[in-house]
Amino acid sequence: MTDKTANTMWGGRFAAGPDAIMEAINASIGFDQRMAAQDIAGSRAHAAMLGAVGIISPNDADTIREGLLTVLSEIEGGTFQFSTALEDIHMNVEARLKEVIGEPAGRLHTGRSRNDQVATDFKLWVRDQFDAAESGLLALIDALLAQAEAGADWVMPGFTHLQTAQPVTWGHHMMAYVEMLGRDLSRVRDARARMNESPLGAAALAGTSFPIDRDMTAQALGFDRPAANSLDAVSDRDFALEFLGVASICAMHLSRFAEELVIWSSAQFRFVTLSDRFSTGSSIMPQKKNPDAAELIRAKVGRIMGANVGLMMVMKGLPLAYSKDMQEDKEQVFDAADNWMLALAAMEGMVRDMTANRDSLAAAAGAGFSTATDLADWLVRVLGMPFRDAHHVTGSLVAMAEGKGCDLPDLSLADMQSVHGDITDAVFDVLGVQNSVNSRMSYGGTAPAQVRAQAKRWREVLK
Repeated sequence: MTDKTANTMWGGRFAAGPDAIMEAINASIGFDQRMAAQDIAGSRAHAAMLGAVGIISPNDADTIREGLLTVLSEIEGGTFQFSTALEDIHMNVEARLKEVIGEPAGRLHTGRSRNDQVATDFKLWVRDQFDAAESGLLALIDALLAQAEAGADWVMPGFTHLQTAQPVTWGHHMMAYVEMLGRDLSRVRDARARMNESPLGAAALAGTSFPIDRDMTAQALGFDRPAANSLDAVSDRDFALEFLGVASICAMHLSRFAEELVIWSSAQFRFVTLSDRFSTGSSIMPQKKNPDAAELIRAKVGRIMGANVGLMMVMKGLPLAYSKDMQEDKEQVFDAADNWMLALAAMEGMVRDMTANRDSLAAAAGAGFSTATDLADWLVRVLGMPFRDAHHVTGSLVAMAEGKGCDLPDLSLADMQSVHGDITDAVFDVLGVQNSVNSRMSYGGTAPAQVRAQAKRWREVLK
């Protein structure tokens, strides 16, 4: 009499069924069911190849492929019954396929292993997420470009050490994030291209003796080529690590901008007004409008970077080829992907909806001696003064203005000449914030003309 508790997918090797604790720690179906579509796509490609090269009959191949579509429709329709006893999405699908089509289902696994199967499924899933990230980045860059184009000549303070440094333009500040996210976009595209090799057909670790056509399955699944080493193909998770690395850097960029939005929307700054769609109120303070979406985006980098470090720790000590440790690769990638996509979407929404408060920006731009560098540059350019001497003179004038409780443009010519007698009233032409930003015409500078040129360049790049 056969022990009904035995795992039928394992055959005769194990007589007794798994202990409940072992089943709980071993099963991954609770999370890897997210790869159902990718698993079925890989199996359909594999079945088509097996039929094409004569390993199984064309009729069996067609039956398997049709049966897999039935299983997929059940999963997508919510009627599929997942079983932890069957461990993972791969065995759940295969078991249900056998119920649907019978004996031909047993031929599907010819010439492959769960090792190359899961590597293929996971690659397909991550590749789809790279594509989603690219779309999210493009949408956010477009929103930032719209802000930059609208505010190419709106003056605001530029900061170093969060202290007023020099006047810049709103458009210039927005374009800084376009550049950051542009690098993220480049990393997404680069990583996607590098990962696009098919593990399918590597089998358990050594390849297979069956005359499979790996080029056929690679092409069917949109890969550029089959992976060239079977050991590496089943044990590689670089693609997931690169995904998390790219996501971590991008999330850091989003967090930096989120921090600025939190500061800028405060009552002390009033640089921007965030829309009600991305703000919340206080349960006790009726005047409050809290930038909760920005704060949550600011926090996402912690989860995403945590996933990055977590997977590094999983992979760091694994000998070739596959180890069960690698089952711990998916949950953190899934979580990081969800949070990255959400952060990109939320930031895009905030950027599109936010309103720059131009009066507050302009007032702040002219405060804090923001045109001191312009004064020093004028002393060098017009009076021929060495820059270090000009720096000293300007510092003395800043100290004088501080003592008088005014800004540099408010000093009289007599005040300035008391520090250096050659200063003329022409100096006041460079002390206005608008004159300051207009003068910064070097490539990549804050001058409105430069901002518009860079925005135009990016529009062309993204066509």
